[in-house]
Amino acid sequence: MSHSISIIGSGFSGLAAAVTLAQQGHKVTVFEKNKDLGGRARKFHVEGFTFDMGPSWYWMPEVFEEFYQKFGHTTSDFYELIRLDPSYRVFFSKEDQVDVPASMEELYKMFEALEEGSAVKLQKFLDEAKYKYEVGMNEFVWKPSLSVFEFVDLRILKSAFKLQMFSSISSQIRKLFKHPYLRNILEFPVLFLGAKPQNTPALYSLMNYADLSLGTWYPKGGMNEIIQAMIQICKEQGVQFETSAEVKRIEFSEGKVTLNINDLKKVDSDYCISSADYHHTESSLLSMSDRNYTDQYWESRAMAPSSLLFYLGVDKRVSGLKHHNLFFDRDFDQHADEIYKTKQWPNEPLFYVCCPSKTDHQVAPQGKENLFILIPLAPGLTSTPELIEQQFNKVMSRLESYTKEEIKSHIIYRKDFSVEDFQNEYNSFKGNAYGLANTLKQTALLKPRILNKKHHNLYYTGQLTVPGPGVPPSLISGQLVANQILSKIG
Repeated sequence: MSHSISIIGSGFSGLAAAVTLAQQGHKVTVFEKNKDLGGRARKFHVEGFTFDMGPSWYWMPEVFEEFYQKFGHTTSDFYELIRLDPSYRVFFSKEDQVDVPASMEELYKMFEALEEGSAVKLQKFLDEAKYKYEVGMNEFVWKPSLSVFEFVDLRILKSAFKLQMFSSISSQIRKLFKHPYLRNILEFPVLFLGAKPQNTPALYSLMNYADLSLGTWYPKGGMNEIIQAMIQICKEQGVQFETSAEVKRIEFSEGKVTLNINDLKKVDSDYCISSADYHHTESSLLSMSDRNYTDQYWESRAMAPSSLLFYLGVDKRVSGLKHHNLFFDRDFDQHADEIYKTKQWPNEPLFYVCCPSKTDHQVAPQGKENLFILIPLAPGLTSTPELIEQQFNKVMSRLESYTKEEIKSHIIYRKDFSVEDFQNEYNSFKGNAYGLANTLKQTALLKPRILNKKHHNLYYTGQLTVPGPGVPPSLISGQLVANQILSKIG
């Protein structure tokens, strides 16, 4: 029996849920508030440049491949996948730059050159991280976390201790490695998980395995190519899309879910999945009596960072950059404290520069460069043009100093995107860019649940619920929620 299912939002989790349900014969419609599909992974074109608006790291390629294969496709049906080598460049000072190689042999050599004996330690560290990755990806991320009994399994309980759920990743790394550059390289993937490495479970060294062992990849054409692939599969399965269709209200009557679209029409369906921001869905779309959580609950959550983004078109090539570039030339702990503790604008920000035109000449006109600059910020900050300009000048000064090139005067296109833009474009709670912090107190059963407690036909998916933030977890989140509905429907 076919059911009608409405999905709010067209990001990775929303599209994954839509196509999983449509494949089983259900009538699925996706409502997107913006004019373009893709959520935070939208793109825009201007003056010959193509900018990905959000995600820029392609990790865990097998998650995408397994998803495509469920619908009779493979990754190469949609885009060419390129492994980056080096994976990324890290700037520690004007003189010290480290390229992280794709080859494991070269990686061990690099570690050993910086700290004698560290190659053997890295191998041990990555072997443990591989175990965490395989157990985490095969066991934990597919748990809907609706009941504690999902985890009452001797094998899983034993794994919880072996996975080092109760110690910090910082303590694990610092026991093994002394050189500050090695510590920063290994701690960097958790910077965006929403807590300082000292407060992030050692479980998340699985991210190091994804980074260093599985590699950093790039889909030719940009990250939005993943969205285009998912849209194509959705259409093949009969999913319908409505853009510029903002859901203003969710109501319930006689077993149906009713969506108020743009205050102009109402749409009834048997089930609804919100892949919009969870807090926005609760606080703005539902009446108080229909919500899972109170305002006090949300205010008590530890959030992952927001970001200040600069999209820049440069009228020349910049020789000193790789595809991915991390600037760790300032105090790591100070910036982390400014994000998670004092919650202020950073004095000396760490930052990230993506230069996809190094790999892909489609994203910039010939002889020009496409730059995407990201500064992690505390969520909830208030932006002003003066504050944004201060941060821009700080990073541009250091970028020019380290690349030994003049860049600022060669910028022919610039677009800024800050905390308020995350709020306005994505209804993001406090303008967060990466969802909830992945602390022990906000893991699995302790994340906002995927099922509405009051209504059996409203579900939630995306980065504020299980399994967590990031592109692969969002793909999994959408499938996980869709499978819950399919199980209920029978």
